[in-house]
Amino acid sequence: MKSSFGQSVNICITGESHGEALVAVLSGLTPGIKIDREYIRHCLSQRAPVGNISTPRHEADEFEILSGVFEGMSTGTPITILIRNTNTKSKDYSEMAVTPRPGHADFTAEAKYHGFQDYRGGGHFSGRITASLVAAGAIARLALKNKGIEIGTHISKCGGVADREFQNVSEDIKSLENKYFAVLDDESSQKMQERILEASQQGDSVGGILETAVCGLPAGLGEPWFDSMESVLSHMLFSIPGVKGVEFGAGFSVADMRGSEVNGSLCVNNGKITPVNDLSGGVNGGITNGDALKFRLAVRPTPTIFKEQNTVDMKKLENKTLSAKGRHDPAIVHRVRAVVDAATALVLCDMMAQRFGTDWAL
Repeated sequence: MKSSFGQSVNICITGESHGEALVAVLSGLTPGIKIDREYIRHCLSQRAPVGNISTPRHEADEFEILSGVFEGMSTGTPITILIRNTNTKSKDYSEMAVTPRPGHADFTAEAKYHGFQDYRGGGHFSGRITASLVAAGAIARLALKNKGIEIGTHISKCGGVADREFQNVSEDIKSLENKYFAVLDDESSQKMQERILEASQQGDSVGGILETAVCGLPAGLGEPWFDSMESVLSHMLFSIPGVKGVEFGAGFSVADMRGSEVNGSLCVNNGKITPVNDLSGGVNGGITNGDALKFRLAVRPTPTIFKEQNTVDMKKLENKTLSAKGRHDPAIVHRVRAVVDAATALVLCDMMAQRFGTDWAL
C-alpha cells in the first residue's frame, strides 16, 4: 500500500480508524516556516463532527508534533504529527470481518489484502484517516497564506439545495474561514441541513458538490503532460474518501458550448496580462494562467446507512442481508471541505517548490 504523495514537498499518512493513532509525515518543507498550533487546531475543528448532521463519534483530535519543529519553527527535517484515537467501539464492526458493507471498501480490501486488513471502522480506508491529512495540510496552507495564496471551499450543492457561486473570490474565501458549515449564502445552509436531517431520520444519507477557489497563484505552475496542474490535483483529490468526480472551470458543461463561449479573453491591466471571463478554471495547457484556480468535486452519500441492504458472507459464499451498526454521518460533504483545503494546499506547496525552489516559502 503506497501512502505517500508529492515530489519536492511530500506527505505520507498512516493509521487505521480503530488503531492506536494516525500519523502524518511532511517532508521537504524549508527551515524557518512558522508552525502555528492554533491554526492546525482550527483546521481540524472544521473536519470534526458537530451536531446531529454528523457522526456521534467525537474524537478530541489532540495532536503531537514529534519531529521537525523547534521553538515554533520548521527545522527543514520531516515533520511528524501524531493524532491518537480515543473513542472507538470496535465491537460494532465484528460482523464486517466476513460481511462487506455495500458501497465501502470492505470487499475490495479483502480481495487485495487477503483478510489481513484491519476491517474495524473501515481500517485504513476510513475517512477518519483524513484527520492526519488536515493537520499536515494546515502547515502547508499557512505557508501559502503567508505568501498571499488563499484557498477556500464551499458547499455548492447538498441534498438538491444549491449555494451561490464564487463572485468576489478573495472576499468569499475570507468569509468561509470561520464557518463550520461552509456556504456563501447563509440561507442555503439551513435548507441543506434540513435535507441532511430528513435523510438521517429515514436511515439514509445524502451527497453533495464542493467548489474550491484559490487566489494569488502565479501564472506558470504545472508540468505538462503528466504533471499538469489538473493532473496532479485530480490525483490527490480522488484520494479523498467519497470523492467520485472532479471538474475544473466550466467542466463538463463545455461539451454543450461553443469555442467562442469557452475561450477566455486576455487583456493588459496595470502592466499585467490578465484572463477575462475565464471558464477554464485558471488553467490553460495544464499551467496556471494567473486567474483564480477553480474546481468542483462530487462527494457521494455516506455509504453506511441504516436501511437493510443486500450483501454476502465472504466465508460461506452465501447471500445475506445487512443492517448497519456503529456511528455514522448522514452526510460527509461539510466535513470533506476541510480535507479538500488541506489536500489542495499540499499539492500547491509541492508545485511551488518544484517551480521556485524550497525557499520560496520564506
